[in-house]
Parts: sequence; structure tokens; C-alpha cells
Amino acid sequence: MQPSPIPISLLRYLIAWKVNSSLVTLPEYLPVELSLVLGTIISNRLATQEAGPWRKAITPLAEYYAQVSDKNKNVTTPFPAVSWPLEAVLLAYPNKQTFGFGELIFWELKLLGESADHGLFLELILPAMEEAGYAADTQWNRAKRLWGHFEVNAVYVARGKTWMPLVQEGRLDLRYRPTPVQWAEGLRFKPDSPRTFYGLNWLTPFDLAGIPSGENANRDADKPQETLQIILEALVARAGRLVSGRHKSREGVTVILTADEQTALQNAMAEAATIKCLYKNLDRVPKHLPGAWSGTQTYAPIPASILPYLELASLLHIGKHTHLGCGTFVLG
Repeated sequence: MQPSPIPISLLRYLIAWKVNSSLVTLPEYLPVELSLVLGTIISNRLATQEAGPWRKAITPLAEYYAQVSDKNKNVTTPFPAVSWPLEAVLLAYPNKQTFGFGELIFWELKLLGESADHGLFLELILPAMEEAGYAADTQWNRAKRLWGHFEVNAVYVARGKTWMPLVQEGRLDLRYRPTPVQWAEGLRFKPDSPRTFYGLNWLTPFDLAGIPSGENANRDADKPQETLQIILEALVARAGRLVSGRHKSREGVTVILTADEQTALQNAMAEAATIKCLYKNLDRVPKHLPGAWSGTQTYAPIPASILPYLELASLLHIGKHTHLGCGTFVLG
């Protein structure tokens, strides 16, 4: 197996919720409610001392969410920087807005770094999802809302490109214990792709303002960040927050790499700086939602040496609001 260009612990869960009412309507950006509802349920299930960090983490989101209703989206306050007290990404798959009885809603949960612990999923997150499905609390259970109107139908765990079943028809397989390295099994992080790639299609909004290095330290936050160099810098910054122990810093990324891996990263960064963005079709994201920009970018042919790092960046998510699924793309 060709290892990931930057070794990161990661657990990926593909989750399918089955609607059990006549009609539900999804919110405009599902991960916001996923974070708020599941985070609130988790905090309510924990002892007071353990619940404290969870309540502190979701309070800014709860306060912001209370201000922004379907009738009040003309807000000027920036979307708050929110995350759970563990490193998690909530990624909603492209969905329609309304679902009927028996239809499935898919989304992905990623646990990263020191939080890539299957025990956390079993003890905290899965029970919270089950409660959210039958929640009688009127705070969440309302007509045509998702909460209280679904059941956890299936959960799969990524092993390379294969999704291994963990929950099927509501039944949990306690014998299966996924590891935080199996996500990379069989993946080809090699700079020898037979395809030529020219651009990025952002699947979720992104905001790369404030990546603290080099030419980007003082760039205009009101303009989209479009160079491949900035994207790789954002990956290094992201990975620096995910490496374990004393290496939790941007410099820590290079510390955990071999000499050859450090050289490969440096060469990729240098080559990325030479690639021009030829065309971009980016739109501003509404202020009441996370992220800043969405759309596509086209470059001169992207060098093969950069592709493994772009593939890793798309898996880890980069920039701001990664907890809410922002900052991922596909190559095209």
C-alpha cells in the first residue's frame, strides 16, 4: 500500500437515516442542525463535568441559530467558529430538500486525529443519533422537520474505497472494530495518475482566509483564495492540528515526516506556486451560512506531484468551518 503523503488517523462513517413519517424537509445546510441537535443531545446525556465542554462548544451555534430563521437571513454577523470538543467533520451528501416515508438520507461523519476512536462513536454519537430519530422534545420534534421522524437504518465504515457494514437494518455489529488507518488501505497516493486534471469543483463552501504563511499572511479576505499553493498551505495547517501529542502544530507536520516525505512536500509546494489559475466561477456564500465561496476553479494542467496532497486535502477538509463539512472538493 502506498501510504498517505501525510500520516493522519481517520475514521469515516457513511450514515443512512430512513424517514418514518409522511414528509420531512431538510434545513438549508444540514450540518449546522446536525452539529447543534446531536451536540445538544450528547451534552444532555453526559454528567455535568463532562457536559461542560460540549455546552460551551455549541453555545455560539445555538445563539446564532436562534437569530437566523427562515424569515431572518439578512444577518451581518459572521458565522461563528464552532466545533465539537473532538475533531469531527459532518458532511452532508448532495440531497433533495424533501423526503417521504421510507426514503434514505445519507451523510458522512469523519473522526480525525486523536478523536479517531471507534469507542467515541459507539458511546457518544450513535446513541445521540438514535435519540434524535425518536426525540419527543418539542424543541426539535416539529411537523415536517427531520428530528423525531427517522431511524438509523445503516452505518458503514470506510476501508479504502470499500464501505464495511457496521449497522444494517438497525442492527449493530459489535464485533467489527475499525482502525484509524484502514481508511487508506488500497488508496493510491501516487504522483503518477494516468489522468490529467485541470481544476477543482468545490462540493461544499470554502474559506481559506487567514492561512498564516508566506505570501498569504496579509492577503485580502474579501477575495477568493485560488492558488494551488494556498490550498497546500491550508492542508499543512489542517494536518498540523490533527497530528498527535507534542507535534500539534504546523511545524509538527514536518516532524512526523521522513526526510523523503519532507522533500516531496517541499517540492510539491514549490511546484504549486508556479501553477496559474486560468479561470474561476466562484460565488459568495450567503452570510447566514458557513464558508465564504463556492464554485469551480480551472488551472493549467495540475502537476502529478501535487495530486496526492490535493486528494488528502479533499478527505480532511481545509480552511474554516471544517466541522460543518466546509472545504472539500473533487478534481476535474
